[in-house]
Amino acid sequence: MRRFLVLLIATVIGSAAVPFTATAQNWPTRPIRAITTTSPGGISDVFMRALGDKLRERLGHPIVVENRPGGMQNIGARACQDSTPDGYTICIINADPMLYNQFLIKDMPFDPVHGLQPIAKLFDLIHVMVVNADLKVKTVDELIALSKAKPGTLSYLTPGAPMVLYMETLKRERGADWVRVPFKGGGEAVNAILSGFTPIGLFGEGNVIGQIRAGTMTPLVMLNNIHSPNFPQVPTLKETGYNGPPSRGWYGLFAPAGTPRPIVDRLAKEVAAIVAEPDFAQRQLKDRSLVGATNTPEAFAAEIVEDRKVAEQVVKAAGMGPEE
Repeated sequence: MRRFLVLLIATVIGSAAVPFTATAQNWPTRPIRAITTTSPGGISDVFMRALGDKLRERLGHPIVVENRPGGMQNIGARACQDSTPDGYTICIINADPMLYNQFLIKDMPFDPVHGLQPIAKLFDLIHVMVVNADLKVKTVDELIALSKAKPGTLSYLTPGAPMVLYMETLKRERGADWVRVPFKGGGEAVNAILSGFTPIGLFGEGNVIGQIRAGTMTPLVMLNNIHSPNFPQVPTLKETGYNGPPSRGWYGLFAPAGTPRPIVDRLAKEVAAIVAEPDFAQRQLKDRSLVGATNTPEAFAAEIVEDRKVAEQVVKAAGMGPEE
């Protein structure tokens, strides 16, 4: 009797595993939704559409991009987390909601530790501070002087805690006069700077490379202590005398936790192959001031754990949270 029960249980488990295996092997059979946490025109939106075109060639089904900006990028992250983990929802997410937000607000709308499955890191960002060219400033010192001369008139936007720490340190130590405004998405941020409504911005160089070249924005400092190959004349943080932590940001590909591992591995493999294509790497990474950094799901997950420890220290040093 006992042997019979053992065999029966094994049979049930085995039969239950067949559909799961078959589903993973046959995937995909329909379009895949790709959620971005930023607005249309932002760097992740543009990259995801380009990556989606390549994935369609390899997977045989379209990648439908869905923009979910706002809420410190938590809105899009939660939409991804709450989706069915069947391989038909993926998301491209910035480091901030995965690393920093849990230390900035008390009630997180999603679980950055357990809610999402890392698939692959996609690229590292080159961060830069830019200003509306109409301000007529060329250096950080000139911007600080302008803020003192016109108190209460300047504002800045940025999605990253390390960059907030930088701006607030200058405000405290150098007597600068500016205020931070909410950041919604790359496209909206660019428009805010161009309009002069929020004339200072700190984010990925790829968001503003066209505007810098056109002369409508002026780059003042590279925020990751790496000289940009596109604008080698722009100084780094260290060269301007700042000794705090440099900005560090990335974008990665995720899926809802519980997505079948064969699907996760397949996506990681396909993405790595696409990013390794010379033409794709040149047009979608190098030309957009992005640094390719694809890795395995395991390596990406381990990197997130270590980055999260640093993020907690940066947030505390910035005195930014937690807030409701």
